[in-house]
Amino acid sequence: MKSTFLHANLNVFDLQKSLAFYDKALGLKEHRRKEAPDGSFILVYLSDGATPFELELTWLRDRTEPYNLGDNEIHLAVRVEDKAAAHALHEEMGCICFENRAMDLYFIHDPDGYWIEILDR
Repeated sequence: MKSTFLHANLNVFDLQKSLAFYDKALGLKEHRRKEAPDGSFILVYLSDGATPFELELTWLRDRTEPYNLGDNEIHLAVRVEDKAAAHALHEEMGCICFENRAMDLYFIHDPDGYWIEILDR
């Protein structure tokens, strides 16, 4: 059997805040969206414009408090063109949550606390 990655899903508490974060921090743009006819959920698929992989953000209308991510032992990883410039932007945004200089990588966190690993070429 052969399979191909399509998307990964993250549930978000504040969709507009998350969309603004992913656009500014990583340049991910809304590619498509699906809204429930009754307004109970919105799915927004973000794209990097270069690969077919999408990040699906799910917003649930009836959610009344932020998600509990537990130990948050999961993360996404992205490769950036200019890591120094990305690091400066992320530092300015205040979203760097962990750095490992020995491994030449760092992590940022989104508004819901999900971690994203930042790597260079």
